Amino acid sequence: MNGTVTISLEDFDRLRYEHEKVNDAKEKTIRAAKEIEVFLSFLITREDITEYVEEFNNQSSSSQIKIVDGRAKIQFIDKLK
Repeated sequence: MNGTVTISLEDFDRLRYEHEKVNDAKEKTIRAAKEIEVFLSFLITREDITEYVEEFNNQSSSSQIKIVDGRAKIQFIDKLK
């Protein structure tokens, strides 16, 4: 799609600021997901949490936890399609 849009500098600055906030939130979310994977992998080595993972997967509509080679991986549903 090509075209032009005219907006005020104030709106442009606000848009740029919000874009930076979204990128920061995205990076923090990815980092948090990795930390949760590490924690779940740690739990797997201490306890059998398979039934809890299965129950979570049955109830979750946005993500799934997969256990691969003794390590937990979080997959978001939109990436599973």
